[in-house]
Amino acid sequence: MVTIREERVADIAAREALLDEAYGPGRFSKTSERLREGRRPADGLSLVAVDRGRVVGTVRLWHVSAGPGCPALLLGPLAVHPAYRNRGIGTTLMRRAIARARLAGHRAILLVGDAPYYRRLGFSAARTRELWMPGGFERGRLLALELKPEALKGARGMIGPTGLLEPKSGLNALIAASEHTRHAAARRAA
Repeated sequence: MVTIREERVADIAAREALLDEAYGPGRFSKTSERLREGRRPADGLSLVAVDRGRVVGTVRLWHVSAGPGCPALLLGPLAVHPAYRNRGIGTTLMRRAIARARLAGHRAILLVGDAPYYRRLGFSAARTRELWMPGGFERGRLLALELKPEALKGARGMIGPTGLLEPKSGLNALIAASEHTRHAAARRAA
């Protein structure tokens, strides 16, 4: 039986493998990735679908600005393992993520995706006409869902990342600390 729950640290490797399978290595060249890289997803808005301990679906939301002074979330990537597709898992992940975002007081969600698929969940391009991405994108695939009425009214400009930065990895932190110590010792010796 597939269950939906909040993502855990132990899920990261399985989530990445699922995304690799779903999107291939080209996923890192997508414009949406520019808004996610080096950032942490929004708290409580990373969900996984699990079947007997195996991650079979994933969705995450990220803090962005929909132009100056207009906070929003960016949804993605959404992925479901090929053996589990057409069972409603992606839709369930989306509905849960949207409900959690709404309960947390977020105002709007943006995504880049297939309009016919996301339309049934309330997404449209009606409020994204004056927004653009930091790189190439297909205008008709930039979609939005307002969680609060008029949340994107007047939204205009570049969509930019606003989420918290990922902490440096353990190795990077050790290297940075070592460099700092070495430079401090060199200054004291001079």
